[in-house]
Amino acid sequence: MASFLHNFLLFFCSLSLLILTSSATKSQTHVPVRPNKLVLKVQKDRATNLHVAQIHKRTPLVQFPFVIDLTGRFLSVNCENQYTSSTYKAPDCHSSQCARANSHTCRTCSSSKTRPGCHTNACGLLTTNPVTQQTALGELAEDVLKIPSTQGSSPGPMVTHPQFLFACAPSNILQKGLPKNVQGVAGLGHSPISLPYQLASHFGFPPKFAVCLTSSPGKNGAVFFGEGPYFMKPGIDVSRQLTYAPLTIGQQGGYYINVQSIKMNNAMLPSIPKGGFGGAMISTTTPYTTLQTPIFRALNQLFMNQLRGVPHVKPVAPFGACFDANRIPTSKIGPTVPSIDLVLDNKKNIMWRIFGANAMIQPRPGVMCLAFVDGGMRPKAPIVIGTQQLEDNLLQFDLMNSRLGFSSSLLFRRTNCANFNFGTSSTSTDP
Repeated sequence: MASFLHNFLLFFCSLSLLILTSSATKSQTHVPVRPNKLVLKVQKDRATNLHVAQIHKRTPLVQFPFVIDLTGRFLSVNCENQYTSSTYKAPDCHSSQCARANSHTCRTCSSSKTRPGCHTNACGLLTTNPVTQQTALGELAEDVLKIPSTQGSSPGPMVTHPQFLFACAPSNILQKGLPKNVQGVAGLGHSPISLPYQLASHFGFPPKFAVCLTSSPGKNGAVFFGEGPYFMKPGIDVSRQLTYAPLTIGQQGGYYINVQSIKMNNAMLPSIPKGGFGGAMISTTTPYTTLQTPIFRALNQLFMNQLRGVPHVKPVAPFGACFDANRIPTSKIGPTVPSIDLVLDNKKNIMWRIFGANAMIQPRPGVMCLAFVDGGMRPKAPIVIGTQQLEDNLLQFDLMNSRLGFSSSLLFRRTNCANFNFGTSSTSTDP
C-alpha cells in the first residue's frame, strides 16, 4: 500500500510539473514582445532624388511606397486609388482621435456613397504635397500598420500597430513633383500623429529616430525608430561617436539647427548676419541645400577662391559654381575639394563638416558643380539643408532631449548608409 501511494504521488507530481511547464511555455509563446527599435527600408528615386520608404498597411496587408518628409506632420495616403481594407475606420468628428491629431475641422464628403477618405462627420486634416506645397483638406483615418522590428543589425519579426492614425489625402495633390507610383507621404515631423511619435507611444520606447539615406539609387538606406545601436556592414555601430547640437522645432513641425557661421579651410564666410545665420531647416524633400541669395553668392565666391587652379566652366542650372571635373581628383570621401563647415557652436567648436561626396555633384560628364542652390531672397529659412548633404550621414533626432546627433560622412568610417543588412526580413507577426 505504501509503495502504491509513493508511486501515485510521484506520478501526480510529475504530471503537475508537466502541466505547469507546458502552460509556461505556451504563455511565453503567446506573450507579445515589445520591440525597442524598428526599421524602414528607404530607397533613393533616380528621377526626383527623393527618398521613398516601403510601408505595410491595411487588412489584408499590402506594401506601399511613401516619400519620407522630415517636415510632414502625419502619414498622408492616397485613399482614392482602390483603398481596400477590412480594418479601415474614420473617427467621428470631435472624437479623442481628432483631439490627438489636433483636428478642429469637421468634414463631410459630398459623395452619396461612403468609402475610405469620404465619410460624413469625419475629422478634417490639411494635407500637403511637400514638393509643390499644394494643400487640400483630407480625412483623418485609422488602420493597421506593420513594421519590421530590429536589434540593430538586421530586420526581425514584423510588429503591429492596430489603430495607426493617418490622413486620407485627395489624389490630385499627391502626384506632381513626387516619384511615380508613391501612395503618399510619410511624415516624420514633430506632431502627435507623425510616425516617430505614434510608434514610440504604442511600443513604449523614447521618441527618437535616425535617418541614414543612401546616395545610390537602387540600394537601401534606412530609417530607425528607437535608440541605437544601428549596425552597418562590416559590423560598425554608426550611432557611436555622434556629435550633438540643440534641435529646435519650427511652427509647422520641421526640425532646425542654429548655424552660427560657415567656414572653408578656416576661412570665414563674409557678411555673416549678427548672431549667425539662424535656424537651418533639415529637409528630405529638398534635393540640394538651398541658401538665401547673399549667402549663396558668398559661398560660391569663397569656394572658387579656395579651389584655385581648377578651371571654371559654364554653370549648369540650378548650380552657380561649376568646374572641369577632369582636374579634380577623387578619394574615398569623394572629390578632393575644400570641406565646408557649418559651425553650430563657436565656443564649443561644434561643427558639421561637409566633405566632397556631399559638397559636389556631377550634372553631366566632365562637369562638377558645388551642390548648393540659390533660394532667393525669401526662402523658407536662410539655409535649408537638402538630401545631397544628408546622404551617407547618420542623423539621429532625439525628440525627448531636443538634440540632433550627426555623424558627418560615414565614408570616413569605411561604411555608408546602403550597408544595413536588410537581407530577407521575417514575415512572422506578433500574436
